[in-house]
Amino acid sequence: MKKFLILAIMMVFIAGTTSAKKPKQENIRYDIECAGNGSQGTYLVKVWVYTKSSKLTSEVLKKYAVHGVIFKGYAGKTNCAQQKPLAQSPVLESERADFFNAFFNIDKAYSKYATEVQGSTERIKVGKEYKYGAVVSVSKDLLRKDLEAAGIIRGLSGGF
Repeated sequence: MKKFLILAIMMVFIAGTTSAKKPKQENIRYDIECAGNGSQGTYLVKVWVYTKSSKLTSEVLKKYAVHGVIFKGYAGKTNCAQQKPLAQSPVLESERADFFNAFFNIDKAYSKYATEVQGSTERIKVGKEYKYGAVVSVSKDLLRKDLEAAGIIRGLSGGF
């Protein structure tokens, strides 16, 4: 009986430690806006990420800058024009979930298209969350070319 009790306690302990190792998935929201004119073939965007965490890496900001260029686009301002998202279909991310899961999470391929502008990071406490912002340069021409080559989006000349 004692052996059974010890075995049961060990199983509960092992189950508790393995479930504690799984990271809690936080639902992150973000905004993207124009931050000026970038060099030829790039967008210069300001991305704002809202999170409950008091720390956020620049990789997260770059990830959502690229995500915004692909799926959201951004409104124009006085000094920059409106940009439509590269993906014309609003359901493309769910239709090609295998590709985008690898692109944003597993392979982290998005990082080769984004560069954070040094010294542009901001952190603002808004209620119970934090609002992190940074200016990011996104290489839209290279991103478009690679997404077209992978068959994710159609080429600009594909409709003619």
